[in-house]
Order: sequence, then C-alpha cells, then structure tokens
Amino acid sequence: MRAIVVNENKELEWREVADPKPKDGEVIVDIHAAALNRADLMQRAGNYPPPVGWPEWMGLEAAGVISHAPKDSRWQIGDKVCALLGGGGYAEKVAVPEALVLPVPEGLSMVKAAALPEAFATSYLNLCMEGGLKAGDTVLIQAGASGLGMAAIQMVKTMGGKVVTTVGSDKKAEFVRTLGADVVVNRKTEDLGAVLDAHPVDIALDCIAGPDLGQHLSKMARGGRWIVIATLGGDHAELDINDFFRRGLKLIGSTLRSRPLEVKGRVLAELEARFWQRLSAGDIRPVIHASLPITQAEEAHAILENRQNIGKVVLTVTGDTNYSEREQ
Repeated sequence: MRAIVVNENKELEWREVADPKPKDGEVIVDIHAAALNRADLMQRAGNYPPPVGWPEWMGLEAAGVISHAPKDSRWQIGDKVCALLGGGGYAEKVAVPEALVLPVPEGLSMVKAAALPEAFATSYLNLCMEGGLKAGDTVLIQAGASGLGMAAIQMVKTMGGKVVTTVGSDKKAEFVRTLGADVVVNRKTEDLGAVLDAHPVDIALDCIAGPDLGQHLSKMARGGRWIVIATLGGDHAELDINDFFRRGLKLIGSTLRSRPLEVKGRVLAELEARFWQRLSAGDIRPVIHASLPITQAEEAHAILENRQNIGKVVLTVTGDTNYSEREQ
C-alpha cells in the first residue's frame, strides 16, 4: 500500500510502505478520507512521535470501509466506519483496535466522517469526563474556529451550556456564532480577561495556555475546572496559588492520544451513545473547510500552518469528491 511519509528534508512523499498486519482484536480499514490536526504538524517537525505500536506516518482520524474483521466482531467486512488513531491515517489502509472504531453516522459522507473521531472524542473526554459539563455551565473554548472548537461549541450548546469562545478574525467570529457561540472574543482586538470578568466560566477547554493563563484562571467561577490540552501560546505561566486553592479551582492537564486503549474505548462508546444520533439528525455537524487528494498533503498542511481554515481540512484517498470551499 501507499502512505504519506516524511522524508529527511521534512517533505511529504506518497510512497510504498508495508501493508498493515492486524493483531488480535484489530480490524483493517481501507481508508477513503483522513482529517488533519495541528498535532500532525508537530509530528512532521519531529516534536510529537506516535505512541508505540502505531505507524510512523501521520493521521489521527480516518474514515473508510472494513476489509478485515476478527471472528465474532461487532464489525463486518464492508461496514462504513470512522476511527480514532494513534497514527497512520495518511495511508490507504490502517489496522485499528475494534474499540476505536465507530460507524459512519447515517447521511454523512466519508469526508465528514473522517473529521469526527479526534475532535468529538477530545471534546467529550475533556468537557464531559474531565470537566463534568452540565446544563447551565458557562464554558470557555479557546480557538473556537478550529475543528475541535467547533465540535466543542456544538456539544456544549446541545447539553444546555453557555459558550464563550476566542477566534482570530471577524470572519471566524461570525461563523462560530452560527454554531451557537454566545460570547465571541477576537483575541487580536479584544481583551479576554475583561470578558471573563463579565462572564466567569465553570469550565475552560484551553489549547493556548501561555503567560496569560494565570490571570485568566483567577477569573473563573468558584470550583471551576481549567483543562489544558495544548500550549500553543507558550508553556510557562504564573499562578496565584492562594486564590487558586481558596476558590477550589482545578487545573487539569489532558491529552487523548496517550490514553490507554480501554479509556479511549470508553470515551468513544459514550460518545456514540450520547451524540451519534444527533449527528445523523443534523443537530450537530462537522464543519469541513476543504478536502484535497492525499497527494496534495503539502498544500493541506500549508492551510493549517497559515491558519487559513475555518473547520477541518481533509485528505481524500478514494471514493469522495473534493471540496474547494467549506462543506455546509
């Protein structure tokens, strides 16, 4: 089979690699589409290696068709599925533990299905399992126009919460409002701290962190849970510890990729039970900025690097047409 491999010059090459060999309890998925994540850029740069046992090439989520399944599996050959991966999505095939596979929601294309597992599983893990999201909570979602941010906004609104979110442009602000965001902050022109004074949050889903984390944390509602999932804004901050413990705040570090298989399986099982029907009904939806053939992976990476996207960028391997504009 073929896969996108990073060569010694950090360039992307579509070339022959060994076919995957399934272990006990694994299926083989013939990939139709694979979605991009910012973690792919980190892995390409050599800063985010895949977990042990996963392919060296990038790709944290994909959609396709089952071509091999164990005996007595939930899955059958020919099933349309999407999958959460530790790596290996930028390829024609991938071996995946059964627990990390989900059915393609009824009515969704492979392009849209490929954009579901990472963003929606990360949102569910952190908002619901780590953050204890309940109706009436106010939630800060950093980078609301990212694939993760758009999934999280819709999830919070579906569960009866209020959303405060940050974006980097007025165009992105306008779009996230269509998803239900209640308060939108253009981080380039507005002061997030002042907004948090007016709207204390119960939960924060934060991919930025950086030096402003301490002052923003101090503005949380009593008992708030601030969940850091990445440090795009920097990896150092100062906290007022007296304020922190007196108000019962929780600062939580969380990643999905390194979780044990049984934890990931539980996340996906709960996600499917609670939200998959809503995806089929169109109550919530993945947002696709563009899809490109997998041989144009360089161009796809450039979209993420230049922060041009509103929603997900997807690579197509087979079976789907391309979208030059956001798919609604």
